[in-house]
Amino acid sequence: MHLAAPEPGSPRASGPPVRDPEGPRRVTLLELFFDLVYVVALALISRGMVDQLDWHRAAEALIMLAAVWWTWAITTLVTDLYNPERTEIKLLISAVMFGALLMTTAIPEAFNNRGLVFAGAYVAIHLGRGLFLMPAVRREPQTQRRAARIFVWFTISAIPWLIGAFVSGDARIVCWAIALAIDYLGFRLAYPVPGLGVVPEKQRNVTAEHLSERYQQFFIIALGDAILTIGTMFSMEHNEAENIGAFAVAFLTTLLLWRIYVHKSGELLPTAIQAAESPSKFLFSAPYTHLLMISGVVTTAAGFHLVLHEPTGQTPPAWLAVILGGPALFLAGRASFEYEVFSRVSWSRPGGVLALLTIAPGLLYLPPVFASLGGLLVLVGVAYADFRRSHGKPPEAPSPPH
Repeated sequence: MHLAAPEPGSPRASGPPVRDPEGPRRVTLLELFFDLVYVVALALISRGMVDQLDWHRAAEALIMLAAVWWTWAITTLVTDLYNPERTEIKLLISAVMFGALLMTTAIPEAFNNRGLVFAGAYVAIHLGRGLFLMPAVRREPQTQRRAARIFVWFTISAIPWLIGAFVSGDARIVCWAIALAIDYLGFRLAYPVPGLGVVPEKQRNVTAEHLSERYQQFFIIALGDAILTIGTMFSMEHNEAENIGAFAVAFLTTLLLWRIYVHKSGELLPTAIQAAESPSKFLFSAPYTHLLMISGVVTTAAGFHLVLHEPTGQTPPAWLAVILGGPALFLAGRASFEYEVFSRVSWSRPGGVLALLTIAPGLLYLPPVFASLGGLLVLVGVAYADFRRSHGKPPEAPSPPH
């Protein structure tokens, strides 16, 4: 599948820009630079979610998050399959970064008058990538066919993306939801195309070191959104003790989200990928699992925005759904993540979700800061259960599903 990556200046430097199977797979500085766009994107999505908060606004935020995530996830796959040190791939990543930044600028008005900018940039990123890669790997027919399959699916999804840009309201939500369903389903099915079939198993190889490090880095970016919200929303407009209390609850919640993510499963992800009978299974599950966890973190950050802005008074139902829904989404994704690594789900994950649902009705009569505190205490319970399960025991080896 791959050709060895030549040394700069060697005769093979003009060959296809694919990865050397034996070469280093560490994340490059350009990839880290590329991630900076998503710090802004997640921040805009979490803030937009709580602007005139309702279920309609939540659906819009979910669609934008899923679109932004998919541009990152597919670009990460490209840098896992192709050599990011080659000039062609550097140019490709830079172009995708430009498109992602253009998408990001449109996020606040994506469901108003900048829908065409958001959808057009998304479509241009994915179709442009295919148009660039297919001739770049023309000397490797199998690799070119893989790029062609992916291009066909993104061409199909481009239709509802662009139609959605010219309609408004619920029609735009429906069109873009259909487009995202096509994009996500195509990936899950390995991009079947009549006459070409699906992407062969041998072309679904992933690199444990690179792929796991990239997903860990994006999760940290999501936590960065929470930290940014805490830092920018903290003020002294209300009682000083109330403000500091809300600030402390938000910070400790963020710390626990990090702790629960990295505890065992997050640390052992590279080893789990290597230990799997079919590492490509992680290729088809990790994007969805991490999207769920990241959705939880972004929603939690939106809850911080509400609580830090108005920590007192009764908690409206929509506010409560955001404040407790964030940790619930994270725990649901974390349960799936644990199953990916250990082929099991600890009782504390669904137990935490059940606890959040149980305390919700009573929190409607309390100030938002107490709702946030309730979510924090549930996460404390989950983290403590993790600690008790592993304390004093030898490290548990990953055992991914067969």
